[in-house]
Amino acid sequence: MGFALENFDGIGKWRADESGAPIDPSGALVDGTQFDGPATFRDALVQHREEYVRSLLEKLLTYALGRGVEYYDMPTIRRIGRDAATSDYRWSSLILGIAESMPFRMRRSE
Repeated sequence: MGFALENFDGIGKWRADESGAPIDPSGALVDGTQFDGPATFRDALVQHREEYVRSLLEKLLTYALGRGVEYYDMPTIRRIGRDAATSDYRWSSLILGIAESMPFRMRRSE
């Protein structure tokens, strides 16, 4: 999926080629949905909004907890996703959901 964003360099500047070779930002999602750049990639992700949000929440929770998510974290992820859906998945609702979650509040540190 990173190919869709390949036109952006390390600081976010748009580029059409790299070292003289044209950049090909096309690819496909697991279900076969094709994309050919950032705009069509966004459209493809919007069609799979719940799956995208769940994956994003898993990554965010992994970072917040300092460990990988386990099977017992999945009810929390599903709850945060359901709650965030009521606010159209606003970024603040995802972050707040993680901060208020039991796994985050009960995590241990060394």
